Amino acid sequence: MAWVHLAVAVLFAILGVVFLNGKGADLIAGYNTASEEEKLKTDEKKLCRFVGKLMFAVAACFLVAAAGGWLHSKAVLWSGLALLVAVVAVGLILLNTGQRFDKD
Repeated sequence: MAWVHLAVAVLFAILGVVFLNGKGADLIAGYNTASEEEKLKTDEKKLCRFVGKLMFAVAACFLVAAAGGWLHSKAVLWSGLALLVAVVAVGLILLNTGQRFDKD
């Protein structure tokens, strides 16, 4: 199971690199379905950078879960998964509140 967590961590790290380079905005749910008018109001680079950082945080959570598998420690495994839930929840709240990604 630790190998699966490691593979998922690598996948999220790759996505993090893509987003930090300002690419892949169409992979972001909500942005890809927004109207052209809404997309013009959004600072795509800021949005991509934020999502890239979020992807790295998610990858780190999966690394903690993988470490739990290698160490045969359910406490570490569940800590990584609990951290994942917290990171995703906070990330979604920050993505969907305020005017962080509006163009100036």
